[in-house]
Amino acid sequence: MPLIPIHFFSEDIEFTLKQKLLVRSWIKDTILAEGYRLSELNYIFSSDNYLLELNKQYLNHDTYTDIITFDNSETPKLITGDIFISIDRVRENSSKFSVNEWDELHRVMIHGALHLLGYPDKGAVAKKLMTSRENHYLSLRSF
Repeated sequence: MPLIPIHFFSEDIEFTLKQKLLVRSWIKDTILAEGYRLSELNYIFSSDNYLLELNKQYLNHDTYTDIITFDNSETPKLITGDIFISIDRVRENSSKFSVNEWDELHRVMIHGALHLLGYPDKGAVAKKLMTSRENHYLSLRSF
């Protein structure tokens, strides 16, 4: 099996993603199912404070968030991007919504990929579609 160009990094925290090979395949399959190709995708796991600084610097938002997605694609239908995820926020949200921490992390991970695939999440209609697509792809996980 050729190497899937999806990479996982940590910034300012100790975090190791479980089942990396299965997660890579699942994300790649999602991208292909949406009619896109994958060039390179980086997931960077960090703290709330790290993501807050990115949010201030690049988006002029002075708020905590669970995810920031940077689309670096230069070719239509070819995914290249960086997805920053706050593990602090994922843990807090999993508790707040009474869901398994790994399920919440996978939801946030696929949410970022869906942004790169053109799905917005601003407004009620867009949020409903985003959640529907998240649920669809979460149901396809084999792990």
